[in-house]
Amino acid sequence: MSEKKQGCLYLCGTPIGNLEDITLRALRILKEADYIAAEDTRHTIKLLNHYEISKPLLSYHEHNRREKGPELISLVQKGFKVALVSDAGMPGISDPGADLVALALEAQIPVTVIPGPSASLSGLVLSGFSTKRFAFEGFLPLAKKDRKSLIMSLKSEERTIVLYEAPHRLLSLLQDLYEILGDRRIAIARELTKIYEEVLHFTLEEAVRHYKENTPRGEFVVILEGLKENPLKRDFSGISIEEHLKEYLLSGMSKKEAVKQVAKDRNLSKSQVYPFSVGLDIDNN
Repeated sequence: MSEKKQGCLYLCGTPIGNLEDITLRALRILKEADYIAAEDTRHTIKLLNHYEISKPLLSYHEHNRREKGPELISLVQKGFKVALVSDAGMPGISDPGADLVALALEAQIPVTVIPGPSASLSGLVLSGFSTKRFAFEGFLPLAKKDRKSLIMSLKSEERTIVLYEAPHRLLSLLQDLYEILGDRRIAIARELTKIYEEVLHFTLEEAVRHYKENTPRGEFVVILEGLKENPLKRDFSGISIEEHLKEYLLSGMSKKEAVKQVAKDRNLSKSQVYPFSVGLDIDNN
């Protein structure tokens, strides 16, 4: 009796632009796989043709994941090797690959990763900002209200912040960031690893002005400097402590958080700031 084949789900990192940025192991796995599941088969076929790899391609993306996910798991359970790829970079990052991994773990089938390029990490290291601690937020919500709410939650974030954005929404994102976060430093990367790779360094105010005059093209990685690292410290000498407190309260901070931040902004102790908060009619506690 022949021994039953051992199936496995392989998460294969693929190039984010330059086709040379693929590992030898990834090429071997793609050649050995029984099936390759792709976010966009028309995109993936270009990579496979470049390396003369001919395998059955299956479609797996955000709009068919509920139907196709169980089918891919079933193939692995039957002993087949299934390689999952995204259009670019690591599957599972800002795509439905994470859902498939959850299904695989639930079904207790083998799953492993073939590391590869990442647009977020590439943009981060080219930004020149701190890489010791960072927060990856990916694509922010499409609804303006939800997006602004999430940005508000990042107002006191001290880590470097990494975002993704499409060209037609970039200016709107930058305007929201400037309105809510103020004028902090930012790096904007596009066409990473390609011939026309570009990483621009601005303040948020400069970035808004630039993209009002220059139509954004390509997919963008947006990297914001964390609050503590921001050298563009705002001058609060022109407003009173009460007005300063009200700004933070209106932004969604609790009174306790606002007192703490005002004390930090003005180089004062919290006990010096607290008396000015007594009686303020705005409080989010």
